Amino acid sequence: MTGTDLELASCALAVHDVDEALGFYRDALGFEVRDEAGPPGTRRVGVRSPAQPTTHIILEAPTGDPVVSSANRQALWGLMALGLLSRLVFSTTDCDATFERIESAGAEVMQEPIARADGVRDCVFLDPSGNMLRFTQPLHPTPSARSTGKLIRLPRPCG
Repeated sequence: MTGTDLELASCALAVHDVDEALGFYRDALGFEVRDEAGPPGTRRVGVRSPAQPTTHIILEAPTGDPVVSSANRQALWGLMALGLLSRLVFSTTDCDATFERIESAGAEVMQEPIARADGVRDCVFLDPSGNMLRFTQPLHPTPSARSTGKLIRLPRPCG
């Protein structure tokens, strides 16, 4: 069995308040609610981008897990407050339009759109819990062999 059949189905994102996070991901980013589970205090909500409906982000408070000690909960809250716990990177076809839409929704701007030396234009926001969200747009997409009609010769494997 190889890893070629693996796809990311979901990822969990720690948030201070599930309802506040849900408002941001649904209203500012335009994500759809996929599912909800759990009683108050342990509630989890799955959201997904309409552009990528098979992958979802689970929004959950780290304090809901009963096996997490109070000392570890405090450490998690501290990392979240510093924006060091989680980072997500999204691709977009128009970084500037994405920036304007998310900024107008009131999100905290970490970096306005810039063109990076690696051929990407990107911007960065923090969600209400301090998770870093980067939005990237390739500036010069590489043409594929199919679109140019040319064959691309791949190097031979060593060994």
